[in-house]
Amino acid sequence: MLTGNKIIKKIDTKEFLDKIKEYSANQIECTTHTFFRLNEKQRQTFTCEKLKEFLIHEEPFLVGLQKNNNYAVFYKYKENKFIRIIIDIDIRKINIVTFYFIFQQQIPRI
Repeated sequence: MLTGNKIIKKIDTKEFLDKIKEYSANQIECTTHTFFRLNEKQRQTFTCEKLKEFLIHEEPFLVGLQKNNNYAVFYKYKENKFIRIIIDIDIRKINIVTFYFIFQQQIPRI
């Protein structure tokens, strides 16, 4: 069983926002893996620019550090839908590894 994406530590939202505010939109990139879960119609709606907007302008309600050192960042989307964005932060840039929609009952308890 894969456990690399298991959240091992809750990160304070303010601490997370302080960390990523040092990066410009040009330093946030999507990977070839970012959109693999989406069909063509969804790819037209959820672009890399849209995901960057979440990271730069929205306040997450939950952030966790995963065992694989990626961050799982949760944002409210619609009604009982949420977006979980997985990012890798290094010195020069933020990579959006992937993202997906989840329902409220799928939010981990950390």
